Amino acid sequence: MTIRTLTRRAALLAVTVTASLALAACGGSDDGAAHAGHGGPASAAASATAAGPHNAQDVSFAQGMIPHHRQALEMAKLADGRASSARVKDLAARIEKAQDPEIRTMTGWLTAWGEQVPMAGMDHSGHTGTTGMAGMMSDDDMAALKKATGADFDSRFLSLMVEHHRGAVEMAGTEKSRGAYGPARTMAGDIVRAQNAEIQEMERILGGS
Repeated sequence: MTIRTLTRRAALLAVTVTASLALAACGGSDDGAAHAGHGGPASAAASATAAGPHNAQDVSFAQGMIPHHRQALEMAKLADGRASSARVKDLAARIEKAQDPEIRTMTGWLTAWGEQVPMAGMDHSGHTGTTGMAGMMSDDDMAALKKATGADFDSRFLSLMVEHHRGAVEMAGTEKSRGAYGPARTMAGDIVRAQNAEIQEMERILGGS
């Protein structure tokens, strides 16, 4: 066997090994990408853990604010076919846009923590005056709002939503001072700022300015 033949075989062997390593590397990347694409609840739990510890107040905040936000969405959705004021319709649309994503976020926290997520369609009157649920409307309030139209709806909606927002601000203030979970406290701060601004806006509309 000549030196030239040995050299050629060594070169071929090197190419084969390199190709095999490259294919293995590609296979590893695809497998990792596949696993990354199936994060789901595990990813949510990992994110919650990475964001830091939570306490009972954080759980109470999420479990209370979810039905509170749901009722605000229920009220806001009534505006489209009943309100006469473009400003009221615009406000209702903004409330929907802000609070629906927050409901999904808080639901993710509770799921990651292994805590119960409040069921949709909870009785409104059952929340009135209960601890941590300030500002919730009663069934009678909601029934009257659903029957109202035009200027009457606008006035009822704004008056009820001001009260509802004040309750949310109170709940969020408690979370800011007593909560331990960073993202929940951040959301609480956002709720205080946004809903206080909307309270002022609604009071100006009610005042005719």
